[in-house]
Amino acid sequence: MAFRHKTMILALAATLTLAFAGDASARAGSGFSFGSRGTRTFSMPPATPAAPGGASTIQRSMTSPNQSIFARPSPSASGGFFSGSFGRGLLGGFIGAGLFGLLFGHGLFGGLGGGLSILGLLLQLGLLFLLFKFAMGFLRGSPAFQGASYRSGAGQGGMGAPRGFTGFGGSAGPGGASARKLEITPADFNVFEQRLEEIQTAYGAEDFDRLRALATPEMASFFAEELAANTKKGLVNRISDVKFLQGDLSEAWREPQGEYATVAMRFSLIDTMADRLSGRIVSGNPSVPDEVTEVWTFTRRLGGAPADWKLSAIQQAR
Repeated sequence: MAFRHKTMILALAATLTLAFAGDASARAGSGFSFGSRGTRTFSMPPATPAAPGGASTIQRSMTSPNQSIFARPSPSASGGFFSGSFGRGLLGGFIGAGLFGLLFGHGLFGGLGGGLSILGLLLQLGLLFLLFKFAMGFLRGSPAFQGASYRSGAGQGGMGAPRGFTGFGGSAGPGGASARKLEITPADFNVFEQRLEEIQTAYGAEDFDRLRALATPEMASFFAEELAANTKKGLVNRISDVKFLQGDLSEAWREPQGEYATVAMRFSLIDTMADRLSGRIVSGNPSVPDEVTEVWTFTRRLGGAPADWKLSAIQQAR
């Protein structure tokens, strides 16, 4: 009986730990699509010549599609403390610690219920169930968990762009009347190209302060997770020789609390994974550059200057 209880508790602990734990990728944006695009977070950006197959859907996002990343969410809209990645991680750790306390006979809160006695176990599991139900109530209240359907805008001919970029403009799309088309200037395109090189280089240098200055807090937190995962594995992701090759504007629009521009960019870079101590190359070729096409979304406040653009989402091209 005691063995079955321990096995059940261990399995439940593992399940909850996986549910609340986040995943991490290697090179910035490699293989994953994450971040926020304002009201268009969960709609597909129009295809472009650089990314004719479009972009994959956003897999991880902290922002509701009907809420600007610049808006301060209300308690009811944000889903409470446990809706954030830090809160979920803390909750997962708390529940996991409590379950393992039960497993080794110390109780959920340090001996409550007399260890592994049947009555004590049932009481502690009941408390655990109430705590979990309470937390999930918060999560389900978050707008990010509420279903909604969106349609993507079609690309239209746009203004001229600097070298490597093809001008395209997006329609009002899923933002409706609250979203208006935004004209992108050559100065904006120049900044997009600079941001690509700066962010990849800063990521390879593990310069988190620089990443935080170039990206939204949400994207910076995702990058921090990836860098921390590499460190835990004893690896370092070295990125160099980032070169912009081609780019297209997919769509650009203005919302009540911010401006957005989504661009497809093809670029090359030297991307290797090395052992942190010995420097031995684990993956990648330090002599042959990789060629990548990704769809990046940038954001800035209303009326912002070209230099104000920050990375708010990365999507993998299909």
